[in-house]
Amino acid sequence: MAHTSRPRSVRARPFLPSRPTLRRALVLTLFAATAVMVAACPAQATTTQVVALVGSLGELLINIRTWIMGVLALVATVFLTIGGVRYLLAGGDPGEVEKAKGCFRNAAFGYVLAALAPVVVGILRGLVGA
Repeated sequence: MAHTSRPRSVRARPFLPSRPTLRRALVLTLFAATAVMVAACPAQATTTQVVALVGSLGELLINIRTWIMGVLALVATVFLTIGGVRYLLAGGDPGEVEKAKGCFRNAAFGYVLAALAPVVVGILRGLVGA
């Protein structure tokens, strides 16, 4: 029986998953992250909180600031998660690494905007005199 082996010029490549496999892994990771975030939020079934009634314009601006900061931080965290998963699954592909770095930049931009939300609300307070 003849021994069959690869020629020396052909190198064994490490396993790189296909694009559909990467997409499935990314979707499953995002689903798991969302499930963890939803499970971590306490349910308020016994009390109903009305957020539409505010006592003053200052209170309204504080509520808007809090809401903006929360949404921006959530979106930035999603971009950070996507970037991390892309970077881990890039497998040395320069295009995927660049996409991951773009996600990291977007996440940093989102966190900076969330940190600047109080400044924006302060400017709005000055404009309306609240």
